Amino acid sequence: MDRKIKKKVWTATRIFTILGITGIVALIAYVFFFADKSSKLNVELDKINVATVTEGGFEEFIPVVGTVNPKVTIYLDAIVGGNVEEKFLDGGVEVEEGDTILKLVNDNLEMNYIREQTQANILRNDIENTNLRLRQGLFQSKSNIINLDFDIEQAKDTYTRNKQLWDDKVISEKEYLDSRRALKRLEARRINEIESMKFDSLNAVTSTKQNIERLNATQESLELVRGNLSNLWVRARISGLLSTVNFEIGQNVSPGVTIAQIDDLDGFKIVARVDQHYLNRVYLGLRGNFDFGGSNYGLVIRKIFPEIINGQFNVEMMFEGEAPENIRRGQTIPIKLQLSEERQAIMIPKGAFFQGTGGNWIFVVDPSGDFAVRRKISIGNQNVRQYEVLEGLKPGEQVVTSSYEGYEDKDKLVIKK
Repeated sequence: MDRKIKKKVWTATRIFTILGITGIVALIAYVFFFADKSSKLNVELDKINVATVTEGGFEEFIPVVGTVNPKVTIYLDAIVGGNVEEKFLDGGVEVEEGDTILKLVNDNLEMNYIREQTQANILRNDIENTNLRLRQGLFQSKSNIINLDFDIEQAKDTYTRNKQLWDDKVISEKEYLDSRRALKRLEARRINEIESMKFDSLNAVTSTKQNIERLNATQESLELVRGNLSNLWVRARISGLLSTVNFEIGQNVSPGVTIAQIDDLDGFKIVARVDQHYLNRVYLGLRGNFDFGGSNYGLVIRKIFPEIINGQFNVEMMFEGEAPENIRRGQTIPIKLQLSEERQAIMIPKGAFFQGTGGNWIFVVDPSGDFAVRRKISIGNQNVRQYEVLEGLKPGEQVVTSSYEGYEDKDKLVIKK
């Protein structure tokens, strides 16, 4: 008799099917609820730069290039024009104050001096002649008055006698009146002579005063011309190093043209060019320093030239203390210009990552070293070596500082060692 065979419910095929479906569902659930959905990129460790976040003294400075210049430079400009008659010194030599460098000649200036001198001599003669005429006129007037006084005394005596005789009816009335008129005429002449003497004196004084004023003006003009003649001799105004003399014998020199310059060798200054971006942060008294011959030397800004030329402006810096012994005019030196005092700060080294992030985020390496994740940060000031980190990082953490080209949309870097 046949035996009915009972069909199995849990066959191997069914079990494997259920297990497969369950695994797929579990995998989907894991991916949906638990898996890391961030955008990843595999990178080789030797293809990136990793730096450590540090804390310490941060000093904001910018590098500038300075040029050594003499502390004092005197430009020898032609005060008057002329042709070079003699050349006594060439450039590149040390000179003493008062040394003659060039001798110019100017015929018009010399003729003008002769004319002014002649005019001054004429005015002196006019003054002397006027004074002589005044004295002679005074002597003559005084002599005339003396004679008139004598004649008046005689006329008075005659008039007095004639009046008495006329009263006594001895002489005619005509004789009496003639004597009286003669006396009055002499007295009137005396008054006129005195007035004339006063007028001549005042006129002579006025004329002399005018001539003296003209003489003084002429003498001032003469001194000016004489000074210009002296300026035809171009002399060193200070002791120092004479630069190249720009003219040779026979050349014409126009007024105001620079003939040469003298550098004072007793001290130096530094002229540096600074990017216009820092114009509002550079001020008088700002310090800098540079290394020279194994020693460090301090500088301080004493003058700022605000004119912008090719995106830069000039500052003039003086040494704090002695300048290096072997420093030379025209030499260029790298300077660290300090924009702030040293302060405690969290720092990261400069790197190419900044170009891609603007300092707003960075990849921070996990302590395991297997991956780096993206994190927001805030960057403050900077110098040539470091960025100041205001927030987002802690000392001891490691960050990726190399270029982020191709990483901009990634949230995680998987580091392959």
